[in-house]
Amino acid sequence: PGGQSVNTTYSAVRLTHIPTGLVAQCQDQKSQHKNKEKAFRVLRSRLYDMELAKKQEEDAAKRNSQVSSGDRSAKIRTYNYPQGRVTDHRIGLTLYDLQNIIDGDIQKIIDELSLVENTEKLKEASEIF
Repeated sequence: PGGQSVNTTYSAVRLTHIPTGLVAQCQDQKSQHKNKEKAFRVLRSRLYDMELAKKQEEDAAKRNSQVSSGDRSAKIRTYNYPQGRVTDHRIGLTLYDLQNIIDGDIQKIIDELSLVENTEKLKEASEIF
């Protein structure tokens, strides 16, 4: 198209997403409705990309926090035989019941780990809302 109708048709659309300040505009078509639809599609895809990047960044940070450095000092658990002590360094749990734990009675450790994990999940959920 072109010609004189270009000067008489005001069909450009600019949409602004107020919470993020993202702007999408379109003036490709003669129809304002088609321009509006296209601008909404562009804005929606930009918002989706932004949220996806944010989620991937959070996931990467979470993964990096779970990966240890590989040092000898980066231990999960320490067994101190002379004192009969077991320490889980991830949650700071110390138990003076080494022989039972060596024999396979690790339910106390499992209970504490699940308690800490559930507490972290609740904390994350409360941050979302």
